Amino acid sequence: MTAPATERGTGSSAETTVEHVLTLDCAETPGIVHAVSGFLLEHGCDIVDNKQFGSRDDAHFFMRVHFSSTGDDSTLDTLREAFGPIAEKFGMRWQLERHGSKRRVLIMVSKFGHCLNDLLFRARVGELPIDIVGVVSNHTDHQGLAEWHGIPFFHIPVNAEIKPQAEARLLEIIDELDVELVVLARYMQVLSDDLARKLDGRAINIHHSFLPSFKGAKPYHQAYARGVKTVGATAHYVNGELDEGPIIAQQVQDVDHTYGPEDLVAVGRDSECKALSNAVRWHCEGRVILQGNRTVVLK
Repeated sequence: MTAPATERGTGSSAETTVEHVLTLDCAETPGIVHAVSGFLLEHGCDIVDNKQFGSRDDAHFFMRVHFSSTGDDSTLDTLREAFGPIAEKFGMRWQLERHGSKRRVLIMVSKFGHCLNDLLFRARVGELPIDIVGVVSNHTDHQGLAEWHGIPFFHIPVNAEIKPQAEARLLEIIDELDVELVVLARYMQVLSDDLARKLDGRAINIHHSFLPSFKGAKPYHQAYARGVKTVGATAHYVNGELDEGPIIAQQVQDVDHTYGPEDLVAVGRDSECKALSNAVRWHCEGRVILQGNRTVVLK
């Protein structure tokens, strides 16, 4: 799904304006910004917003350009083809997408529904550039919520004996629904290494802790035992290492000695929702660039 084009001018001279986002990274070398800006000028484009970062540690360059041009739906293909030689010259990893395009998202959840509910609401009111095409769960607790929003619900029970079959069914659903991003919204099952590899770069998890502290089960109880003064949540990409994926977004909240474990759980819910929704938004807006085990987020 793409964002609608807008018209400039009046009468027969009206021109259709389309907007795009170019995201790229490559080895740092002189001339990158000049080449990109020159390309946009040559094709009659106008820069709306530009974010860039050069990492001095490893001489790597990152850039995200939001720009507008006159044209129609075919403009995207034309620009992609024309930019190819520039990308090849500088050895770029790059994406050029229509601005405002909605990503097809599958949400996975277990019994805690606050993150699911938050994403459903934000998508419904247009706050997130996503089209939620399905909800998968190993329980049926949130089937009614998903169906109230008019979203297909898939119940896939999971245990050690049937985990391979369950993950195979999940991959079938991902293929059938043409899913672009999988969001683990408090899905309390560990994905196999094989599945994590297949979803590399397109699966986001919310961990109810300010990673890398308090990994694994019951992090708020671990935090209480250590007498922490802040609690938080971390949204990260899924990889083969439990709670070790590249971090996209984090949120924290001050607490004190009067907070028991259940109090920490309660105040942590808002942090979880905000960290996850930010991560989903930034990923779908082309603001997150993966580099090894870290991310660069061009906000």
